[in-house]
Amino acid sequence: MDRTGGAKRNSEMAEWLQQIREGSVSAFDRFYERAAPMLMPIACQMLGDRMEAEDVCHDVMMQVITHPERYDPARGSVEAWLLVATKSRCLDRLRRRKRMVLQDAPDAERTPAVRVPLPEETVLAKMEGEAVRLALRQLPASQRKALAAAFYSLRSQRELAEAWQVPLGTVKSRVRYGLNHMRRALLRLGWAEAEGGEPHG
Repeated sequence: MDRTGGAKRNSEMAEWLQQIREGSVSAFDRFYERAAPMLMPIACQMLGDRMEAEDVCHDVMMQVITHPERYDPARGSVEAWLLVATKSRCLDRLRRRKRMVLQDAPDAERTPAVRVPLPEETVLAKMEGEAVRLALRQLPASQRKALAAAFYSLRSQRELAEAWQVPLGTVKSRVRYGLNHMRRALLRLGWAEAEGGEPHG
């Protein structure tokens, strides 16, 4: 294991996180390009379903946008933070699957073997998800499409430009302005940190 290389990667990702807190879209682009290829295989392996894995990766990346301040360097590397978040969300989905199976099973076969989330955890997760969906709905259609494709397809911006037959700069602009507008919407809704000032776009 290359410890020097790992330390350098963590330093870069920690710096990008700080820049994301300050409203930098280009820092998020670099962070995303580094993180997505690392998280997707793990989510696929745990869930055995690519669509669900894409949903998990999307959720983790949305956490980075809305709450970059949650990373605590004292508790480990940025990669470890992302991996823990990914595994936690995968386990939540697996628990939900198991509960659904148990609900459909005969009474004699039912066993309460999984931890049920606390009511306040469920409410908070639902509220945050609703805030993200509301913020997305406030975006122009082209920006919303660009963000959805970037998160869910895990394709690069160059690949999206080729698929849509538009200049690469157009895709970059749509993603950049979409992230700026979404962050402002989340700030208004109280779901994003305002440290460093609102991003400009």
